[in-house]
Amino acid sequence: MRTARRDTPAPKTLSVRLLACLAALIGLVVAGALFPGAAAAQTPTGPATGDRAVGAQAAGLHVSEGRLLEGNGNDFVMRGVNHAHTWYPGETQSLADIKALGANSVRVVLSDGHRWSENGPEDVAAVIEQCKANRLICVLEVHDTTGYGEDAAAGTLDHAADYWIGLKDVLAGQEDYVIVNIGNEPWGNTDPAGWTEPTVAAVKKLRAAGLQHTIMVDAPNWGQDWQGVMRANAQSVYDADPTGNLIFSIHMYSVFDTAQEITDYLNAFVDAELPILIGEFGGPADQYGDPDEDTMMATAERLRLGYLAWSWSGNTDPILDLAIDFDPSRLSDWGERIFHGADGIARTAEEATVYGGGTPDDTQAPTAPGTPRATSVTDTSVTLGWAAATDDTAVTGYDVVRVAGGTETEVAASTTTSAVVTGLTAATRYTFAVYARDAAGNRSARSATVEVTTDEGGGTPDGACSVKYRVVGEWPGGFQGEITVRNTGTAAVGPWRLTFAFADGQTITNMWGGTATQNAGAVSVAPASYTATIPAGGTVTLGFTGRKGATNTAPAAFSLDGAACATT
Repeated sequence: MRTARRDTPAPKTLSVRLLACLAALIGLVVAGALFPGAAAAQTPTGPATGDRAVGAQAAGLHVSEGRLLEGNGNDFVMRGVNHAHTWYPGETQSLADIKALGANSVRVVLSDGHRWSENGPEDVAAVIEQCKANRLICVLEVHDTTGYGEDAAAGTLDHAADYWIGLKDVLAGQEDYVIVNIGNEPWGNTDPAGWTEPTVAAVKKLRAAGLQHTIMVDAPNWGQDWQGVMRANAQSVYDADPTGNLIFSIHMYSVFDTAQEITDYLNAFVDAELPILIGEFGGPADQYGDPDEDTMMATAERLRLGYLAWSWSGNTDPILDLAIDFDPSRLSDWGERIFHGADGIARTAEEATVYGGGTPDDTQAPTAPGTPRATSVTDTSVTLGWAAATDDTAVTGYDVVRVAGGTETEVAASTTTSAVVTGLTAATRYTFAVYARDAAGNRSARSATVEVTTDEGGGTPDGACSVKYRVVGEWPGGFQGEITVRNTGTAAVGPWRLTFAFADGQTITNMWGGTATQNAGAVSVAPASYTATIPAGGTVTLGFTGRKGATNTAPAAFSLDGAACATT
């Protein structure tokens, strides 16, 4: 975690996080000098044997074949955020605000009294009821364990286990709604191999005391497991739980700054049928790295794994506040990314069926959509439309793919039966197809394909529009842009859709005057209510902030409702 803003001492300073990231970057040899006794990464072991009736004692949320399931057997994928309740107990509206933005779960920070004021039974019971009232699955975690072995103030997993046992009466009967995260980031970088034995002991202690809930365990190395201890010992820890109802949590910050690191780590657990989620992650860069949150979220969605972003509000490092001053109407760029961006909460969260959301046991895929047809072909874009697919419950969206030989690349997503594909090359032949998907994540067979050849380009724009693009300001890693769209025709236009493409990997993080959706470099903008109509001869102006790399080339072409615009 990055620390939370409060009057009490911070659970972990930013400098410690940076040291962890630095150690990951410069390797284990130097790490041994910085943190004496640090263990080298271990080689993952194969599956262990043992007698277990998987999920045998599960009364609600449970694990089976590497997946987190509800009591009715429905697959449950967490999409939510972390909330620092123990330091901000008065922010009781936060759970309702988090739910209103689309989350289906929340991880709530608690204290067992070792380092901060203990959250007692009445308080924990109230948190659970607030989660249930807001139809959220509630992950409860003890934060006092953060960085044990390196941070002298940290508490032990054994102490945390005793805390949970003391709450047994409060937790009993809440197995459908509550997951117990024994302790947050329960080991630092000093001798992280020491994490395994106390983790196993804590799991056994909770089960011996009769707790039936799904248990979540965090990784060592301040949660980021950059020395691979949890990855190497996950099977033995999992086998220590006689119920099999245990899920692993990896925290991803600047240690996970490349796509390969992220996909390798998550796939290792999935391939071994060991349940895992991203229990914390950040996106904003620091001086030691830039977390690749896009890959984290995209991979979690592709593998149907949960994620819980850090954190709602109140951070000592405010760049990680999703909501500014706990105000849901003032989302930061980070908050906009998490809630409204690609693979974000609003687009991917499905409410737990225990609250009436979703469709239990929905395994039937939609029918294939109709063959797409192409209209409004320009040198850089094409509009595709198709006949709707059908489903036994409901079709919730469509994925447009570009087909090249035996490979497919997703180029657009839509909740309707049409989509604009942008960022194409002039005078080039493309093949496209469409998939349908339902709320349970079932995907249809692929539609038949359509072949499209883009225009040669370089001619006179065919649209009655012109666009002026400018960069208002730049800073390391980011910039502010402005787009002015003029209607040069004789009739009003609206509602409209503007499309263009970035060439240098730029991504829009927040926009005013419209709503942007982005797939790779391709951007599609729908208007806000107050910019929905462009009168004849009139203009609308869109502003946005975005992320960039070393270069920040302006888009070369813009299209309004599929027709190319002049640029000024």
